[in-house]
Amino acid sequence: MFYLGIDGGGSGCRAVLADASGRVLGRGIAGPANVCTDAERALANVLAASAQAMAGVCAPAEVVAVLGLAGANVAAEGLAARLPFARVRIESDVLTSVKGAFHDDAGIVAVLGTGSVFARQLGGEIRSAGGWGLILGDEGGGAWLGRALLARALRAVDGHTPQTPLLAGIVTEFGGSAGVVRFAAQAAPAEFAALAPRLVESDDAAAQALMREADTEVAAAIELLQPPAGPLPVVFLGGLGPVFAARLGGRWPRAEPLGDALAGALWLARADQANKAPVRVAR
Repeated sequence: MFYLGIDGGGSGCRAVLADASGRVLGRGIAGPANVCTDAERALANVLAASAQAMAGVCAPAEVVAVLGLAGANVAAEGLAARLPFARVRIESDVLTSVKGAFHDDAGIVAVLGTGSVFARQLGGEIRSAGGWGLILGDEGGGAWLGRALLARALRAVDGHTPQTPLLAGIVTEFGGSAGVVRFAAQAAPAEFAALAPRLVESDDAAAQALMREADTEVAAAIELLQPPAGPLPVVFLGGLGPVFAARLGGRWPRAEPLGDALAGALWLARADQANKAPVRVAR
């Protein structure tokens, strides 16, 4: 039997295949795999990344697979039945992130990529916060930052907030206010997230204000999950993880992750085969 871990989010999908000893035999990469944003696209990219990882090694019928997918907490119904693996388990990427970072140890993960989600593992239980998607949440994530930048630019056009070079430049780049609105009306989360580096890397006053707002949101989520008995170590994951780790450093104990969400998916696949009881995420 072979073991397949899959990590899918708003910007891409990764797969890793290993044997029973944990030796990595293949890897694959494909496009976005947020099942809440676009389930069909997510399925296609999961299959594409998996095929790359398994190529020349094994058939899907020989594979135990665990998929950690963004949006799986609300929109993964029916997906498992459409996958070709011998055994398949689909979980939110928050569970695979926790298991990748800590295995079974106590701690908090702050996953900040295209979206955002936070989770605490303590006493064998996992509690999560966030991960509700761009329309209703994902505070501090790349898409949230990109959308906030566009919203602030339009508020500056109206005179509600001071105009800055960054805000004026964004409006000009999109061909005026109407162009900003047209883009936002059809943009996927990954397209909003592509604007986030302009905030992270800028000394513009508007960029600094928006990053302070993001700091507040991220810190509040972590504080929500800290237990009364004392602070747990925090691991920052995702493309924006290092950014917020640097900005919020010193507020809580820090830990280096044992692995990322992809490693967590693979760890769960091997643990499932060893008949370990599944862990569920509570709100």
